[in-house]
Amino acid sequence: MTNANQSHEDRSIRTVVPSCQFASDNTAGICPEAWDAMEAANQDGPTSPYGDDAWTSKAITMIREMFEVDCEVFFTFNGTAANSLALASLCQSYHSVIAHKIAHVETDECGGPEFFSNGTKLLLVDGDKGCVDCEEVQRIVRRRTDVHFPKPKVLSITQSTEMGTVYDDAALDRVQETVQRLGLMLHMDGARFCNAIAALNMPPKEMTWKRGVDVLCLGGTKLGMAVSDCVVFFDRELATEFKYRCKQAGQLASKMRFLSAPWVGVLQSGGWLQHAQHANAMAKRLAEGLGKLPGVSIVSPPEANAVFVDFGVGLADELRRRGWQFYDFISIGNSRLMCSWATTENEVDAFIGDVAQLTKSRA
Repeated sequence: MTNANQSHEDRSIRTVVPSCQFASDNTAGICPEAWDAMEAANQDGPTSPYGDDAWTSKAITMIREMFEVDCEVFFTFNGTAANSLALASLCQSYHSVIAHKIAHVETDECGGPEFFSNGTKLLLVDGDKGCVDCEEVQRIVRRRTDVHFPKPKVLSITQSTEMGTVYDDAALDRVQETVQRLGLMLHMDGARFCNAIAALNMPPKEMTWKRGVDVLCLGGTKLGMAVSDCVVFFDRELATEFKYRCKQAGQLASKMRFLSAPWVGVLQSGGWLQHAQHANAMAKRLAEGLGKLPGVSIVSPPEANAVFVDFGVGLADELRRRGWQFYDFISIGNSRLMCSWATTENEVDAFIGDVAQLTKSRA
């Protein structure tokens, strides 16, 4: 572990990912606040396992304070487990979950929601910039009501979305009105929930339970933790026996304090919001710089910490040959650049500089 006298600033430099990394906010190391909390938990010595410890109790209390409501909280190792188990808890096998066609639960969970729900079907809708079209949700719910069709039970939305956009006040109002009118439950995939909060400057409660969200999967890994996402049930009755689902799925950590302690670290320090604000700011800086270059097109202004870029023919390959790492987003074909808590201005400016150099040589 780190020296107790080492400053946060020094540690943040040591844990920054190597240059050339815009592949994912998962590539960043552990943020200082999370690292400190894990170190403190380790120094406590032996303690009760499976979440019956002071760190887990404190983390749950702080998450309840964050949302200003008496919610039920469960920690998982990752977002796939959080989403899959949360959706399974809301559905019977003959139900269906409505989600955007590029939602993570559809494109990147390897069938986890269907597996853990024993067959619940995903029904897909379109929508601008990764946000579900509420009219399409209504059409799919009312299209069939016979026993031969999987009964729609849940609407799942992602905040911030897979396209780096956010559901703002008006969009959340439309979603809430839709689920209430259609009798659906509302699940929110919040892998980058903190980035959405930072983008909208909205109290967490206004984005969740006050907007009808029944269960939130709150992301910690992309925020700067080693592992640990959590499932937050705002309707406590829905959490009945959820701990058994976690155990059965291999998500009940015996040394739970090392999943929960990082939440204490980022929440009590305010780091959760500061890191999200920083990642968003780096994305904005990146988009503004790239948008000034000839032949480079920003797909849409970034609202959180993702930048989607059309580099044209061949430029992305040239950048990769120089060592830059980023993905072509599987659903839309453009390049996706992700910024994290550890992304630096120097990294952003160096990338923009390389793009500028390459575009100039092509002119």
